[in-house]
Amino acid sequence: MSPVQVVIFVLTRIFLLFFRLIKIIVTPIQKPLGYLFGDYFEELDRKHGLKEDWYIIPYFLKGVVCYIFSVRRHRFQNWYLFIKQVQQNGDHPAVSYARPLAEKGEFQLETFTYSETYDIVLRLSHILHFNYNVQAGDYVAIDCTNKPLFVFLWLSMWNIGAIPAFLNYNTKGTPLVHSLKISNITQVFIDPEASKPISESEEEIKNALPNIKLNFFDEQDLMHQLLNPQSPEFLQEDNVRTPSSLTDFQPSMLIYTSGTTGLPKSAIMSWRKSSVGCQMFGHVLHMNNESTVFTAMPLFHSTAALLGACAILSKGGCIALSHKFSASTFWKQVYLTEATHIQYVGEVCRYLLHTPVSKYERMHKAKVAYGNGLRPDIWQDFRKRFNIEVIGEFYAATEAPFATTTFQRGDFGVGACRNYGTIIQWFLSFQQTLVRMDPNDDSVIYRNSKGFCEVAPVGEPGEMLMKIFFPRKPETSFQGYLGNAKETKSKVLRNVFRHGDAWYRCGDLLKADEYGLWYFLDRMGDTFRWKSENVSTTEVEDQLTATNKEKYTQVAVVGIKVPKYEGRAGFAVIKLTDNSIDAAAKTKLLNDSLSKLSLPSYAMPLFVKFVDEIKMTDNHKVLKKLYRDQKLPKGLDGNDTIFWLKNYKHYEVLTTEDWEAIEAQTIKL
Repeated sequence: MSPVQVVIFVLTRIFLLFFRLIKIIVTPIQKPLGYLFGDYFEELDRKHGLKEDWYIIPYFLKGVVCYIFSVRRHRFQNWYLFIKQVQQNGDHPAVSYARPLAEKGEFQLETFTYSETYDIVLRLSHILHFNYNVQAGDYVAIDCTNKPLFVFLWLSMWNIGAIPAFLNYNTKGTPLVHSLKISNITQVFIDPEASKPISESEEEIKNALPNIKLNFFDEQDLMHQLLNPQSPEFLQEDNVRTPSSLTDFQPSMLIYTSGTTGLPKSAIMSWRKSSVGCQMFGHVLHMNNESTVFTAMPLFHSTAALLGACAILSKGGCIALSHKFSASTFWKQVYLTEATHIQYVGEVCRYLLHTPVSKYERMHKAKVAYGNGLRPDIWQDFRKRFNIEVIGEFYAATEAPFATTTFQRGDFGVGACRNYGTIIQWFLSFQQTLVRMDPNDDSVIYRNSKGFCEVAPVGEPGEMLMKIFFPRKPETSFQGYLGNAKETKSKVLRNVFRHGDAWYRCGDLLKADEYGLWYFLDRMGDTFRWKSENVSTTEVEDQLTATNKEKYTQVAVVGIKVPKYEGRAGFAVIKLTDNSIDAAAKTKLLNDSLSKLSLPSYAMPLFVKFVDEIKMTDNHKVLKKLYRDQKLPKGLDGNDTIFWLKNYKHYEVLTTEDWEAIEAQTIKL
């Protein structure tokens, strides 16, 4: 080791020894103090989060020192974290999978230990490197459903030194071609169960990207090779996997996210985020090498990939995969995989609460449920019915530098997405903030007479910002989107509180309460979330307008709240050249437009209203705030005619009976 490495190593050991000594001293007196001052300490803990601060802060400080050491040693990649767990927890399960059987509702549990996973990954690396010529530095797309093979492909890319890009297997046509092009993809490895959209787009891909290789593999044959101990293995050389030019803020993987353009953007997940960030997240959620995280979320999203797989694998635990979400078999799979943690999005929790009682819903071992979008009205009902002790609601945009978290027990902090102790709250105040919005337009940040932003008062909605510590090199904090400098730049807000500073814009409205807890309110501006997907209002407006330019003079799209549904449903406001035509003619117009739209189902406008004028702000922007709080089915005065997309097949007039059925959920949106 170099002299610098020796110094860092010694300091790390001294630091760890210091905290161990404190723990040795404190542990014996904890219980006596608890008996003497139990109620007092409990009250202090409730107000100031002393226990969680004590749990998190030493680990954080230790993690920072260890990470600096790993960067100095050029061993900051997740591959080395995986190797560490293979060495320490070789016999522990790393990946498990409830494979669906032909008989509905039945599963076969497949489990792979860290040692088995390591051997499989080396065999797959040999195939990818020598048979398919995958090289270090290549951007390689994975188009795969949730199954162990996804994880094996992913880890193999990391072993070789290639950068995996996780394709949404529902994407096809122009968005798919765009995704491959902006990421400089050289090859795509395609799971047969995910192959239909890409097969349908194959000609379009080849025309636009003639040099790209589309590799359709036979899963059964491939797994037979990977499980054969006689198959050759390949372990990449460290200096090839980690060249001297590689930095920890370069891509470890790419995850696609939609934005204001409507086309996917390739969000860069840096090594720093996927390694030390996910380790920290796993610790905050109380994961260890005995934990199992069950996820039915798709691995091509950051929730399952980073906050599920990366977090638990960095702790030596097991990632348990469901092929896809099924409300009727969810708890059975949780039981079979012996999960201790489960992932959710808000609508999943609501779906589960509406299912018939299952014997598995309280037989499982899961005590922690974590995710985002769990609303306060069902929060405690979900915990009580399914015997969940802790809710770990978090806020994390895919491309954001940090996440906010909770570890909520009891009744305090229900609905919050950020809940830490006093010390951590103070520390985070330097890197996370909520800024005031323009009172006339909540998509615009307010600036005072000096041109600076102001912190949003308690209880007032504000956009969440995250500090970029080196404004001249924002990529060290926020890596942005590969191949999209414009969108990356648009996410950086400068001169916020002083000249020269820079902050990442989350694009979401949150609010703080008097205890310092934060609550997610809504998406801002030109996007909204429906069915766990971001919808670009700009894209929907453009497509809808293009279907009938002669008669649609202006189109505005917003997301509206629907009772008992998470997120917002698409609502289109259309100005016609002739608004005097009757409802039948308007219905025909809408259905003609529907036949020409190429939007995914979640982006379709579920409700439509025709108006004489679309209200505008003084600077000629659509006043979308006015249209987000619709009163269905007949408007505020009870005289509006509103149309809806029934069964996603055709538009018709929304009746009172239809609306009552939607509210009762006898008709599903």
